[in-house]
Amino acid sequence: MAYYSKEIDPVLQGAGAKAGLEIWCLENLQLVPVPKSSHGKFFSGSAYVILNTFLLKRGTPQHDIHYWLGKDSKQVDSALASDKALELDEALGSHAVQYREVQGQETEKFLSYFKPCIIPIEGIFYLGPGCKNSETYQASLLRCKGDHVVRVKEVPFTRTSLNHNDVFILDTASKIFLFTGCNSSIQLRAKALEVVQYIKENKHGGNCEVAAIDDGKFVGDHDVGEFWSLFGGYAPIPRDLPSTVLESPGISTVKLFWITQGKLCQSESSNLDKEMLNSNKCYVLDCGTELFVWLGRNTSITERKTSISAVEDFVRSQGRSLCTHLTFLTEGSETASFRSYFDSWPTTVVEPKLYEEGRGKVAAIFKQHGYDVKELPEEVYQPFMNCDGTLKVWRVNGDEVSFVPVAEKAMLYGGDCYILQYTYVGNDKEENLFYAWLGCRSAKEDKADAISQMNTIVNSTKGDPVLAQIVEGRETEQFFSIFQKLIIFKGGMGTRYKKSIAEKGIPDETFDDSKTALFRVQGKCWNHMQAIQVDQVSSSLNSSYCYILKTQSSSFTWVGNLSTARDHDLVDRMLDLIYPMWQPIIVREGNEPDIFWNALGGKGEYPRDKEINRFTEDPHLFTCAFIEGDIKVKEIFNFSQDDLTTEDALVLDCHSEIYVWIGRHSSIRSKQDAFTIGLKFLEMDVLFEGLSLETPIYVVSEGYEPPFFTQFFEWDFSKANMLGNSFERKLAILKGRAQKMEAPLQSSWKAYSMAATPNGLRSQSIGLNGLARSINPTTSVLVSTSKSSDNHRLSSPLPLTRKLFSGPSPNHGDIDGSSVEVPSAPSRNMGIPLDHQSQDGVNLLIYPYEQLKAASSDPVTGIDVTKREAYLSEEEFEEIFKMSRGAFYELPKWRQNKLKMSLHLF
Repeated sequence: MAYYSKEIDPVLQGAGAKAGLEIWCLENLQLVPVPKSSHGKFFSGSAYVILNTFLLKRGTPQHDIHYWLGKDSKQVDSALASDKALELDEALGSHAVQYREVQGQETEKFLSYFKPCIIPIEGIFYLGPGCKNSETYQASLLRCKGDHVVRVKEVPFTRTSLNHNDVFILDTASKIFLFTGCNSSIQLRAKALEVVQYIKENKHGGNCEVAAIDDGKFVGDHDVGEFWSLFGGYAPIPRDLPSTVLESPGISTVKLFWITQGKLCQSESSNLDKEMLNSNKCYVLDCGTELFVWLGRNTSITERKTSISAVEDFVRSQGRSLCTHLTFLTEGSETASFRSYFDSWPTTVVEPKLYEEGRGKVAAIFKQHGYDVKELPEEVYQPFMNCDGTLKVWRVNGDEVSFVPVAEKAMLYGGDCYILQYTYVGNDKEENLFYAWLGCRSAKEDKADAISQMNTIVNSTKGDPVLAQIVEGRETEQFFSIFQKLIIFKGGMGTRYKKSIAEKGIPDETFDDSKTALFRVQGKCWNHMQAIQVDQVSSSLNSSYCYILKTQSSSFTWVGNLSTARDHDLVDRMLDLIYPMWQPIIVREGNEPDIFWNALGGKGEYPRDKEINRFTEDPHLFTCAFIEGDIKVKEIFNFSQDDLTTEDALVLDCHSEIYVWIGRHSSIRSKQDAFTIGLKFLEMDVLFEGLSLETPIYVVSEGYEPPFFTQFFEWDFSKANMLGNSFERKLAILKGRAQKMEAPLQSSWKAYSMAATPNGLRSQSIGLNGLARSINPTTSVLVSTSKSSDNHRLSSPLPLTRKLFSGPSPNHGDIDGSSVEVPSAPSRNMGIPLDHQSQDGVNLLIYPYEQLKAASSDPVTGIDVTKREAYLSEEEFEEIFKMSRGAFYELPKWRQNKLKMSLHLF
């Protein structure tokens, strides 16, 4: 909730109420709002304040504040922008992170808001009418630097501005030339092409030629000759001279200063600890190229302004380079980068109680709008893949693997390791997904052999399947969906397990019917349930679950007081699978007989509070460079599919699981190296989120991305199936001659529910008792029946995307020589079937919500079932989704899907 005082500028009232960007500029020493149509246009003589607001998936808003200083801005405007950013933070409750942005040295997070780039304009900002275009087009030479974000700077239009390391754009009235330095990276060249497209559309109205000029090529090409003629003729570019830019003084150690009365006093301690930071003071952490200003929560806004002014004076007096970044943190909003400099910093974990309180508050908001809900619905479960495939299981036993019979393949032992091959139909072709499941009591050698043997099996499999490493107790919902009904026993059947317990003198816990056994039952529905054997002691119980207890003389089903009717159904079904011949004694928590407690070694304490599933963390994407056995990572902010460059290896961190994506032209050549990258990433725990080394790791190859990976992107399958490096692909799209990759073109993803299978039924499969089982046609997708939607979690940092590659689509040649049109890249109306839109983007075919629902009793036919929402009227769309159609299509694709699932439109 925003807070206001006399010290806060009135123009900032109401800021941060909605997700997205808000920008103000200083004009005559006053903050004035910048119209949305002018977002991304920065004048070099002005200073700006930028606010980015987004909602985390946990439902809480987060703010980032930037103040941008043009190279020609006045000192008074720069100081005032700093003060206004601080006032804005105060208005938002002092929880935002503030960044100082200097023209030409902006942070990558800031640049990610304005893709593909920002090109500062000479002059100052003013709200008056725009100036008329000059009759003479002013040619300009732009230098591009960077990789996943590009920094664009106008340089003098002379041959001496060119060099071999960067990429240059020469923008003339009739043609745009792209000059690629011979030492520039492929990634930079590809990103520079996005800038070319942006200039073409925004300065030329889409009407001009584009020519690519290679460094060193100067004969035999008309475009090359025309390019050099603009510089007065060709002349060799000299070798790059050493940079004359003032370097920052070498900083051998990180220094901590505390600020008092506008002066900096250095701390005497060389070891940094969180306890050194006092809530009544302000501090500076000097890291050389970056300075952090930490503002204690008990300090006043006046003290903070004085401290920030002192730090800026300190930077100037030290003669620091403009590359030095300043980041301002209020106590409690520390970034992972800041925390990394301290020897000990408690891992920040949102307490379940606080999360539940937040859910309750959101439920109250829904009630104010007429929805009577006692509690928000559970997270919607969706496997994002076809669960009607076939499963093969092998047990690792020493240097060999043995095939597990069909009747036993859904029975795993915690002392063993297994290899799973799941084959299913996806993207109109057969796909394979491999898992190495590592039991928590298995031998270290078996774990290593499981990965090695899995790679051997994969090498004999067609295509480039997805591989995953899963440790017992860390199974993903995807993993459970494949099994449908899974039982995990204690003990093991492998030779190494037996040898290990014999050497240690440990009793063999391997399950058999004659032993006392306790199972915890969990799951989502009848074809997504598990029974996990746990220690037969009272502390293994939990009031949120149901349990099965089997002794030599009787069996019990224990019903926790916080368990649900669904849990009760699952425990009955699991009992029929594990002990089909026994009639259980139903025991409710609090009414247990003595014989029950005796079987567990006596009554004792166990968890009685409601167990709350942790919220799903927002995903983060990182580039990874694998150098001499170590990796260097860098986060990509506001990521999109275009950031998956074919020359790179990247990690998508989803907290509960990570994906290692390997580009076709990357230096990573083996799946084993990819797993190594994943493990080292977990060890680094870049975001200080408490990642476990047992977090599931998926390895995904370019061109074979499964739907449960592409859900995190606004996915364009035509981009995922192209030949060439990233520069050649972008150039082909720009010139309308993209080519397919060797991999077949993948079709759009369709949600896999029972409704999507023939006759709505799943084929028969073999049950645990060896008998054929016919599956109930009930859908496997759990969808909330509440009226409320999940859109309170579905906002995210929204980059200002501006018509990239939205011109004529390239064609792909098919087998008979005809052409197939490739869909254009995402636009504001992405997802709306073009056949059903008029020229102004309004849907021409309208159907009522009840007929468009996936489980409608009177369904509409002849529509694109992957875009049901596109057929709603504007009024009904806003009533159901609680947002406008435009706002919905600006959300990331995976968030669109989750929202549609909650409304039965997926």
